[in-house]
Amino acid sequence: MEFPTPPLSIGDKPIHTWNNIELNHGSLKLLTPTHCVMDRLAAFYHWNDYESLDQAFLVARCQNIDLAKIQAWSKKEDKLEKHTIFVNKLRLNKGNK
Repeated sequence: MEFPTPPLSIGDKPIHTWNNIELNHGSLKLLTPTHCVMDRLAAFYHWNDYESLDQAFLVARCQNIDLAKIQAWSKKEDKLEKHTIFVNKLRLNKGNK
């Protein structure tokens, strides 16, 4: 679990939407599954962290994510080549949940 200081961003993209979990003492703000994948891909894109690529894949395989949003963000990060690695990993493992 991580509690980053605001403002929250992934790469150069500020995050303005999130999921909330209501608790007895307030609400806990969480990244959406799409933002979680983007966060893990950022580590893969910028530091060649293949474990983060695997984590992004696992989230994407089990959650509804916005692939178009991830592709647009990847393009802005100038990482479409590495984005292709992620997409190919999803395609190769489609249906193997």
